[in-house]
Amino acid sequence: MSAAELENVPEANKMGKRIFKTYCSTCHGTDARGNYAFPNLTDNDWLYGGTEEKVTETITHGRKGMMPAWEAILGPDVDSMVDYVIKLKDGHPENHPMHAKFTAICGACHGADGKGNQAIGAPNLTDDIWLYGGTPSEIRITITKGRNGHMPAHEQILSKESIHLVAAYVLSLSQKAE
Repeated sequence: MSAAELENVPEANKMGKRIFKTYCSTCHGTDARGNYAFPNLTDNDWLYGGTEEKVTETITHGRKGMMPAWEAILGPDVDSMVDYVIKLKDGHPENHPMHAKFTAICGACHGADGKGNQAIGAPNLTDDIWLYGGTPSEIRITITKGRNGHMPAHEQILSKESIHLVAAYVLSLSQKAE
């Protein structure tokens, strides 16, 4: 059965929820809304894509996210880059003095428009969803020090059937989000 079909099977949903609470809630919270540095799984914002295939792949094989530290490259321009990233939410600030530098340095992963790249798990910088916080000081730390995220693989821990149940459960939460 597909994840969508499993959603309509109450016992399958209960099993997926129990497995989730046992293996996933430490990082993602018992309500799946995430903890600091761990994604909210109910908001339809997926770093690597929110299809059944991608969610199953993530649970099975895990993920390793990495944002390099840019302090040495940006030097005195760090605060201007923070300002640029904050202004991305209001549209692409092409007249900003950091536009060309953002496109050259950050655009390779986040896209020239800052909307991210699910193929490599680079987040969208134009919305209000931030794993490490979206305040100027938090963005500054991310830019200067970089970030390393890790989702462990569960293929040696859970059966394929259990992974499928968890994926169906998580997708059911996300699809109901407003």
